[in-house]
Amino acid sequence: MGKSNKNKAGQLENSATNSSWGGRFNEPVDAFVARFTASVDFDQRLAPQDIQGSIAHAKMLEKVGILDSGELTQIIDGLQEIASEISEGRFVWSQALEDVHMNIEAALTERIGIVGKKLHTGRSRNDQVATDIRLWLRDQIDTIKPSISQLQRHIVNLAVAEANTIMPGFTHLQTAQPVTFGHHLLAWNEMLERDFGRLCDCRKRLNQSPLGSAALAGTSYPIDREFTAAELAFSKPSENSLDSVSDRDFAIEFCAFASMLMTHLSRISEELILWASAQFQFIDLPDRFCTGSSIMPQKKNPDVPELVRGKTGRVTGQLISLLTLMKAQPLAYNKDNQEDKEPLFDAVDTVLDCLRAFGDMIPAIQANREAMYGAARKGFSTATDLADYLVCKGIPFRDSHEIVGRAVAYGIANNKDLGEMSLKELQRFSDLIEQDVFDVLTLEGSVAARNHMGGTAPEQVKAAAARALELIRTRN
Repeated sequence: MGKSNKNKAGQLENSATNSSWGGRFNEPVDAFVARFTASVDFDQRLAPQDIQGSIAHAKMLEKVGILDSGELTQIIDGLQEIASEISEGRFVWSQALEDVHMNIEAALTERIGIVGKKLHTGRSRNDQVATDIRLWLRDQIDTIKPSISQLQRHIVNLAVAEANTIMPGFTHLQTAQPVTFGHHLLAWNEMLERDFGRLCDCRKRLNQSPLGSAALAGTSYPIDREFTAAELAFSKPSENSLDSVSDRDFAIEFCAFASMLMTHLSRISEELILWASAQFQFIDLPDRFCTGSSIMPQKKNPDVPELVRGKTGRVTGQLISLLTLMKAQPLAYNKDNQEDKEPLFDAVDTVLDCLRAFGDMIPAIQANREAMYGAARKGFSTATDLADYLVCKGIPFRDSHEIVGRAVAYGIANNKDLGEMSLKELQRFSDLIEQDVFDVLTLEGSVAARNHMGGTAPEQVKAAAARALELIRTRN
């Protein structure tokens, strides 16, 4: 028979095992196993949500007559005192009590006595943790949403400033057609807009309360799940107790969102890295977002976008971890699910850090307009404009495509862009070409011709930016 002693928090417990479930056991848990199975080192960050859920549960127990008003007051006061200690860093966590839930419950019982033991009536750690993690992730989503919106605002504002700046548009990283820098920036905004929508969808689906599902089958106590759901600002209670305690779809869905967001940020990062290089010189990144080399004094390394690009693999790895964790797992709760928190926590932390880094960096970008314009003049970027010109003269597109291809070959051989050729030279390839061809062979004429919704014309860029800013303003 194990003897009683006190843990670090002063709570009496049986030395054989954790007093919250030790009645059935006759020997102590192995010291390594106790450490191996404990989660308090990382799940203590759920403490505010655990206390929030416990207060709602206690209010419900008082409503249905399981607690009296005096007991409810003791529980709420005790939990709020513990919350203050945790927020101030004065609370002592015990690994012997396994997790955040039992640490808080033990501390509460130590403070208010037997009334503290009544708090767990009608619930299990299974529905408790399912509730806590939903509350925590909901809070994080509500922090991430404005961070995305802020980054979008910076991108769109930069697009307005660069609505007339001409640069080469690329396919296969080869010069394709001239576009405006503002148009390119608005493409980034569209990616982030879809990410924002995915995040909102994730929040909507996770916002159901598992509290009251107990271990897996519900409880025989006369609980009021609608009450606790409303207290915790959930849209409704979850429908099925088995699913409620074992569902981690919401965590997987968040990490899928996070992986997509990071994939988009990695694409933006790659372009920033290329554009800041000596080979492109399209933009300048301020020194505060770069580092130098320990051996090459001339270097200015774009470390912030490089690191964001690298962290994309980290977040995608967390998604794979959660998918693998849930693969073939039988209903209902299994200890495997203790492994859901660290990947989710890390994904959230990484997303927030990367959004902050980009939110600070994007508005500080300086465009090198001359370099962009000079690059757009190379690579025959107006070739499609010449083909379209010939189509308007009555030549089928496939034939005009071939004609322009020959003109490009001539330009390569003679080191001349299409706009640098004389009218006589161009007429070698079609006698339908006239002086007005130079209206479409200029970069300005090319981008201005794309004057339709979604096009690169400066007029359309400004209109699209106005729509984007209004959408961001009205949704937050």
